[in-house]
Amino acid sequence: MTVMVPETLLTPVYAYPESLTHVPTHYCPGCTHGIAHRLIAEVIDELGVRQDTIGVASVGCSVFSYRYFATDFAQAPHGRAPAVATGIKRVHPDRLVFTYQGDGDLASIGIAEILHAAVRGDPITVFFVNNAIYGMTGGQMAPTTLPGQKTSSSPLGRDAATTGAPLRMSELLAQLDGAAYVVRRSLHDVVHIRRAKKAIRQAFEVQQQGLGFAMVELLSSCPTNWGMTPEAALGFIRDEMVPAFPLGDFKVPGDFKSPDDVKSPDDVKSPDAPTAKGQA
Repeated sequence: MTVMVPETLLTPVYAYPESLTHVPTHYCPGCTHGIAHRLIAEVIDELGVRQDTIGVASVGCSVFSYRYFATDFAQAPHGRAPAVATGIKRVHPDRLVFTYQGDGDLASIGIAEILHAAVRGDPITVFFVNNAIYGMTGGQMAPTTLPGQKTSSSPLGRDAATTGAPLRMSELLAQLDGAAYVVRRSLHDVVHIRRAKKAIRQAFEVQQQGLGFAMVELLSSCPTNWGMTPEAALGFIRDEMVPAFPLGDFKVPGDFKSPDDVKSPDDVKSPDAPTAKGQA
């Protein structure tokens, strides 16, 4: 028997964000850039700031991020997204300005720009996607590549004795006086994706409240250059990246007040990751 439900009784619980455009993705299968894009777009919609938001695209896999967001956007030279965002914010202090950067862009060629943006306390929001490798250029070793991890430029695995240890950008930037909000989250399962969205919202709110520089680091997958299936890549984040890049809040302003501070399903503990400052 077929039961007809009146349309007036149907309530949408999941929809395409208005702040995302309807274009085919250029990202590889299993890449979590798409998840990060959706989370940012959902938060922009929920805050009702789409017409007041300006994004800055970096160079790397996310070089076309301006195609996906239905907001104003600027394209920065390699590594210079924070500098471009600083200029935009100073000219348009009433706008919500964010950068979207990978680890090669932010932690390598752009490390001077991100450090000085944090030193100055520029009121911008940075989303740092860390997949421990150079993606677009062919899978070379990045500053965030794990010891022993094989890449196209370290085929025998990263040798920490000659190339150093992975650069932990959240811990580094959190030490700077101008940094107001610095946290690290992961995109490897539903619980952590929900926590990532909460952090993204809070990072935007820090900017809205004029508290200073904010950054959310997101541990992300790169199945193509890691030589893994998408499922195995998520396991690599959980088992290898999270221990190397502990999740947690590294700096949160004491006077920061967020509507998300109330308890929610996002606060459910996950048993599969070690903690850093109390954050699984």
